[in-house]
Amino acid sequence: MTAPRVPPTVKEYGSISELSAGLGAYVAEVSKAAIAARGQFIVAVSGGSLPAILGEALVGHDAGIEWSKWHVFLADERLVANTHEDSNYKQVGQALTWRVPIAAAQVHAIDDTLLDDAAGVARDYTAQLEAVFGAASLPAFDLLLLGMGPDGHTCSLFPGHALVDSLAAPVAVVLDSPKPPARRITLTLPVLNAAHNVAFVSTGEQKAQVLHNILQNNDQSYPAARVSPASSVVWFLDVPAASLLPILAPSL
Repeated sequence: MTAPRVPPTVKEYGSISELSAGLGAYVAEVSKAAIAARGQFIVAVSGGSLPAILGEALVGHDAGIEWSKWHVFLADERLVANTHEDSNYKQVGQALTWRVPIAAAQVHAIDDTLLDDAAGVARDYTAQLEAVFGAASLPAFDLLLLGMGPDGHTCSLFPGHALVDSLAAPVAVVLDSPKPPARRITLTLPVLNAAHNVAFVSTGEQKAQVLHNILQNNDQSYPAARVSPASSVVWFLDVPAASLLPILAPSL
């Protein structure tokens, strides 16, 4: 296993609101640069607490963002209906995409008519990726917005799971997630490591030890530590999450 090619940047904030503001400024900057360079902004978003933090950052504070040029994908998704409370698509929609002028066709949900066929869901989501990125190479997202669980998992890539080492496809099926619901799809590590920019958002004291192990010791047993693209990785942390890291100057 290789060490990260570029040392991560760590930003620590005194409150969730301050973190949200910092994240919003970062997303707006990356979006502007991507649109200037490539004519669109393609982002993948995780579930959990991240959508609410992102929504607080951008809804009503989005001057200058060209929403018409955004494509929003899900970094992973539970195999439930898109209207289900466990759906990452619904979480992201309620927090952000239903509240800003992004065309519905540019927010990419799973085909929830295929829920009995997990492989079919993955094939359909791969086809959605190929429709935006083309089929010639791995998708290269302008930005991945990821969370991290207290066990160091990210997306639906869990420690010790064989799927972490999957190189076969950009979208993989998970049928035995240790965190319910068990059935999911997820972007794989090759896609995560092909991104132009990656931002992790991690909050709470329960993440502190794992963050120390990842950011201080580069412990590659955690899937989140193995997200190491050639470009940029930024960690947005609150004070409790960063409590076991070296003292940082507060981020603005």
